[in-house]
Amino acid sequence: MISLRNIDKTFIQPGGDRTHALRNVTLNIAEGEWVCVVGTNGSGKSSLFGALAGHFIPDSGTVSINDKDVTKLPEYRRALLVGRVFQDPFRGTCPTLTVMENLRLAHLRGRRKMLFIGLNRRMRSEYCEHLAHLKMGLENRANAQVGTLSGGQRQALTLLMATISRPQILLLDEHTAALDPSAAERILELTNNIVRENHLTTLMVTHSPRQALELGDRTVMLHHGQIVQDWQGTMRQEKTSQDLLDAFAELVFESV
Repeated sequence: MISLRNIDKTFIQPGGDRTHALRNVTLNIAEGEWVCVVGTNGSGKSSLFGALAGHFIPDSGTVSINDKDVTKLPEYRRALLVGRVFQDPFRGTCPTLTVMENLRLAHLRGRRKMLFIGLNRRMRSEYCEHLAHLKMGLENRANAQVGTLSGGQRQALTLLMATISRPQILLLDEHTAALDPSAAERILELTNNIVRENHLTTLMVTHSPRQALELGDRTVMLHHGQIVQDWQGTMRQEKTSQDLLDAFAELVFESV
């Protein structure tokens, strides 16, 4: 479903310094598979997501989605293929627009804007049903400005906005890290329900060893722009949070 072949990317920083973000990365992900991505700071996690979302064109290698080469397809052209939720609950929405208006914009993302782009009664009813399924009380705040929502409500809305058009790939970039523990658990529960019910191919960056091993189907570890571990199946089931922490410690020690 997703195929990254020999992806290499170097960024030129202000001042001329070079950062080798991805080093010959090859990764294949099956349709409906949920991959948890972990790694040290600067390991290439965000760059991996950038390569998939079309944020940049790699220096070499290819990116394919459903057997289609999208390596040079710009980010806006991949909008129908890729949904993304960021760490910051206030990113990805327009705070001065209502919940309904934000959902409508998300539903139109990547599509041709025809004569009618507003909200009619049918659309409002459909969106209210989606909001009610979140069980966050958002169906009762459909006409409220998004900027007035709590962090958990806003992240739940962002998750719905990212998946309302059923993208082929869902990217979750530490999407619970900025939330309090109760809200984070609720968002993770919603994430699991949405991903499994819609059979979404998903990559999730997390710094939580528990999440990395208990959620999804597979755990991939990055370090210095390379994949250094790929745990799946029985091997993954046998791993503990301490095993993951030990693997991190070994990488840090080797880097000193």
